[in-house]
Amino acid sequence: MTTTGHPTPTGNTGNTGTTAPTPALLRTAAELDALPRPAGAERAVVMTMGALHEGHATLIRTAREAAGPDGQVVVTVFVNPLQFGEAADLDRYPRTLDADLATAAAAGADAVFAPGVDEVYPGGEPQVRITAGPMGERLEGASRPGHFDGMLTVVAKLLHLTRPDEAFYGQKDAQQLALITRMVRDLNFGVRITGVPTVRDPDGLALSSRNRFLSPQERHTALALPRALFAAQDRLAAQQALHERAKATAPGAGGDRAAGLNKLGEARAAADAQAVALARPNGAPAAVRATARAILEEAAARDRHPLVLDYLALVDPADFTEIPDDRESGDAILAVAVRVGETRLIDNIPLTFGALT
Repeated sequence: MTTTGHPTPTGNTGNTGTTAPTPALLRTAAELDALPRPAGAERAVVMTMGALHEGHATLIRTAREAAGPDGQVVVTVFVNPLQFGEAADLDRYPRTLDADLATAAAAGADAVFAPGVDEVYPGGEPQVRITAGPMGERLEGASRPGHFDGMLTVVAKLLHLTRPDEAFYGQKDAQQLALITRMVRDLNFGVRITGVPTVRDPDGLALSSRNRFLSPQERHTALALPRALFAAQDRLAAQQALHERAKATAPGAGGDRAAGLNKLGEARAAADAQAVALARPNGAPAAVRATARAILEEAAARDRHPLVLDYLALVDPADFTEIPDDRESGDAILAVAVRVGETRLIDNIPLTFGALT
């Protein structure tokens, strides 16, 4: 699994001194159906709820590269009411279509499908919906009951309407990406699903349309999310490196312990103290959780602008069940959700246990 690594600065949306062609704005399913498909090339789709930022632009650029110069990139902009638990959250979600069109154009989109609610759900809320199942009841699903049913229902509908060869989604919404991938596989959708790594601001905060609601002080508090995730990633790397060193200096590992220590250029006492005592091979999941939780708990204890933890979970990316503490190898996702002020934020980082063995 590809990891996001430490924060890297974001770029611009593609301003090269020339004006990008304005993508076709399509408002109805009939207009979308009439959009000519590229002969002998692929159609790629990027689904959004608008309020586009550099993370969305990265998705569009990735889709543009995958589709090629002769292919077609369609961006959908639709604020789906089915995945909002409260009407206030739905009303609060930003609508910035003019700016979205400019961002989509600069990133290389050919068309933007921006239907109204009545166009997507002409008979009102649909009576038949996609059910996310047990996987959709964990983490985000537990915090936002029904959210993933609504998300999968609109994704299924938009996949049928846009009929892409490949669809691109951000890894920041890891559980969403996993559920879409599972739905496409389980229900035999004829489309490839591709995840794109999380895009972060220079301070490490994952890009989100909700970040605009944070005050400067709240944003400072929210930086505990990336700090916790990257500290956990560093702890895992250090623990696995120490475990490798312990193996290299253990009796029977290609020679006696003294020879192994001499090869490493270390004193025997130091190697025993660090490599053997600290590098338990089956303690990595617990260490990862503890490292991240300590940082989040420190942020939660602040008197001003505290962080309220919703969940911190180390899960299997296949079904989002918790990783056991004795896991020694395999992929995992460390996921976190918090509330800072009135704003709820999520973030995650992919990890691989046993990567050095």
